[in-house]
Amino acid sequence: MSDDIKRQLERLIQQTVELSQQHGQSLTIEYDTEWQSQCYQQHAEEGEVVAWAPVAQQGECDFSHLENALELKLDPLFCAYFTHYFSNNILAKAPDGGCELLQVWNLDDFNRLQENLIGHVLMKRRLKQPVTLFFALTDEEDYMLSVENESGKVVLEPVGKPAIRVIAPSLSAFIASLEAAPQVR
Repeated sequence: MSDDIKRQLERLIQQTVELSQQHGQSLTIEYDTEWQSQCYQQHAEEGEVVAWAPVAQQGECDFSHLENALELKLDPLFCAYFTHYFSNNILAKAPDGGCELLQVWNLDDFNRLQENLIGHVLMKRRLKQPVTLFFALTDEEDYMLSVENESGKVVLEPVGKPAIRVIAPSLSAFIASLEAAPQVR
C-alpha cells in the first residue's frame, strides 16, 4: 500500500518538474545558507535564486520516535508520504481547487514537522476530536487537508476544529486525483 503512495507522489513530482521545463524554467528558490538541503542544485550566495529538485530520501526520516512519544500508530500512507522525498512544498490542482502539499526540505524540517504534529495531536486530544495529521494547505485560508489517523481518509479541516468533509478515501487516492500546477507563489 505504501508503494502506491510513493508511485503517486513520484508521478506528481515528475509532472511538476516537466511542467516547469515546458515553461522553459527549472524549479527555483532563494538560497538560504542556514537552511541547507540536498535539493539545492548549486551553492550560491544568501538570497540568490537557484534551481532545486526533489531528492529521494535514503531512510533519513522515520516517525517511530513520534509514535512512541504519542503512544499512537500513525497512518502508514501518511508516514510513507513524508519519508519518500526531500522537497520544497508542491503546488497542485485538486478536483475541488488548488492546494499546497507540505514537504520536508531537510532533516531539521522533518524534526520541525514532528514537533508541529505533536502539538496538533495533543490539541485534538484535548478537544476530544479525532486525531488528524495535516499534510497540505488549501486555497481557502484557515483550512487544511489532513489524514484522519483512525480511518486513513483525507479530510478538509478548519484549523482547530473537527473535519467538515471527507475529500478522498485515502492519501493515495487523493494524490492520484492531483495534477501538477505551476510552482509560482
